[in-house]
This record gives sequence, structure tokens and C-alpha cells, in this order.
Amino acid sequence: MAADAARELAKRHPLQRLEAPSRGASAILHALGLGSFAYSFAFLIQNPNPINDSYGWHLQYLTILGLALATTTFVVGLLADLTLDRRLFALKNTLSVASAPMECLISLLYWGLRLIDPKLVLPDFAPPISTPADLSFHAIPSLALISDLLFFSPPYAIAFLPALGLSSVIAFSYWFWIERCYRFNNFYPYPIFEMLSTVQRVGLFAFSALLMTLSTATLTWMYGVVNGKEMQELGNGSIRPKSKGQSGGVKEQ
Repeated sequence: MAADAARELAKRHPLQRLEAPSRGASAILHALGLGSFAYSFAFLIQNPNPINDSYGWHLQYLTILGLALATTTFVVGLLADLTLDRRLFALKNTLSVASAPMECLISLLYWGLRLIDPKLVLPDFAPPISTPADLSFHAIPSLALISDLLFFSPPYAIAFLPALGLSSVIAFSYWFWIERCYRFNNFYPYPIFEMLSTVQRVGLFAFSALLMTLSTATLTWMYGVVNGKEMQELGNGSIRPKSKGQSGGVKEQ
């Protein structure tokens, strides 16, 4: 009995709700997610617009960069499921620390700005986007990654300041990237960028970095609600929640 329990703990983190890596539910989630992501990339090719022939292709869009990172995360996750390789599983969890909050940010920004005015995020030259395609770009990736985190992953092990640093690097790297694309194309991928001054764009990217950090914190909170929190025993016999640095979200245990 004790040996079986030890093997089960070695197989997954104590707070991880479902077995992963596995060739069952975990593999199904990753395969379905990759099917949706492939549909999104196929849509870009089958419905060309001026972006297809411009510098940076559709990778000028934060949506597509996030989709590429989500695809990488799920490819590694599916490979871990098929091979039952714990190192690939640990890599998937590390990628998730960036990809899941980034997809949450994309969904929040896109649907929030679209609610205010669709012209802020949908350029005039782009063909109308169908509802299934819209959801595959701007909703399903975040939902798939959140599901993977909550049910098939150990908890995140990243504190607020490192999360803010990671989010800031991503946000301002994207800013430098779109400014480079602008020098070649003479237009921005999102109409809202055209409407803002340089200072205002800096403010937008700083806000985005903060929003992504808050997404990380919210995902950590959601994980605790769904799966509980790790506890540690103190010398006086009492217990308390473990600090984030002691959790197993990034480093495989």
C-alpha cells in the first residue's frame, strides 16, 4: 500500500487533479487543442489579406504570437503524454507559465476592445471573420490552457515580481517588434496603435504587462480554489500554506 502511494506521488504532484502526462484525458485535451490551433493557422492561409505579404506576416499580431506559443506548449504536452516523459512534462509546465497568462491577456484585450469598438482591433482591409474562427483565435486557446493548468498540471511556482518581470519582457519585446514591422510596412497591425501617440502606446504596453501579471495571479488563485493549497508543517506543530517558491509549478518534483 505504501509503495503504491509513493509511486502515485512520483507520478503526479499531490495537488494535480488528474493524471498527466497520460495517454488518456490529458492527451485528448492536448490533441483537441492542437486541432483548434491548426484550424486557426489554416484560416490565415485560406483567407489572405495584405498582412500575408507584409514584413512579419501574421506574427505582427499578438494573437498569432500567443497562438504560436500555445501551440508549442501543447505540442510538448502531447509528446509528454505519448512518451510519458517527465522532462517533456516539466517543459510543458514551464512554457505554460508564459503561454496561459499571455492567452488570458489576449482574450481580455481583444474582447474588451471589441466591445468598445470593433474598429480598434479589426482593420478595414481584413475580411470578415466568422464566429468559429473568432473563437478559435481569441477564446479557445485561453480556455484550453486554463483547463490544462487546473486539471493536468502542478501549481505555478512564480511570485508576483518575477511574473511582472516576465510579462514586461513579453510586452515590450512585442512593442519593439511591431515598431520594426512598421518601419517596413508603414502600418500597424492593430488600428488602435495608429490612434495612439508613442507615449500612449508605451502606456498601453505597460498596462498590458500589468494585466498579464494579474492574469498569472488570478490563475494561481483559481488553481488554489480548484485543487487546494500545499501546506507545510512548522516546528511548533502548526501548519501554513507553502510559499510560491516552494510549489511545483515550474520545477518538476
